[in-house]
Amino acid sequence: MARYTGSVCRLCRREGKKLFLKGERCYSDKCAVTRRASVPGQHGKARKKVSEYGTQLRAKQTAKRYYGVLESQFAEYFNMAERRAGVAGENLLRILESRLDNIVYRAGYASSRKEARQLVGHGHFTVNGKRVDIASYLCKAGDVIAVCDKSKSSEKIKAIVESCGARPVPQWLDADKEKLQVKVVNLPNREDIDLDVEEHLIVELYSK
Repeated sequence: MARYTGSVCRLCRREGKKLFLKGERCYSDKCAVTRRASVPGQHGKARKKVSEYGTQLRAKQTAKRYYGVLESQFAEYFNMAERRAGVAGENLLRILESRLDNIVYRAGYASSRKEARQLVGHGHFTVNGKRVDIASYLCKAGDVIAVCDKSKSSEKIKAIVESCGARPVPQWLDADKEKLQVKVVNLPNREDIDLDVEEHLIVELYSK
């Protein structure tokens, strides 16, 4: 499966904002955006006039990088969003939020979406009692995501849950910290998604 293998800190610097791709490091003084706010590359500090297309492209790249999705899959999600009733941009974000790796991260069972993707791939989680190791699995309202019984005794899982315990869980999720499970109460509305994404620009880009 294709995946990005470069430095994730470069992605944050390219978008000029924290994408929270490295967990606790993003909240510390070691964050690359804090230390070097310029765009990576030889001409990163040069001021450039951004075109309308460039603004739309940056909006799309930001959303892709928040969720760790590559181009072809992101385009597929957009097509799904357009086919659904409602606003395409909001539908797109709702689909991205319903990914299993994102829900694992949102519930506090991983320090970043990248780590959540790895834990899901290693088979540490179940959906409605069945083990699922596909990070892009799209959950729906009523689904219950839980740490596998064998994984509950893992020192790594215990350490992650303890370190992420203070992170607030979105209202559209009902997390049970003792049972290490979370229920999708409903899929989020736009106001429930706290990411700095201008989805209307993404829609404009794909509508050309």
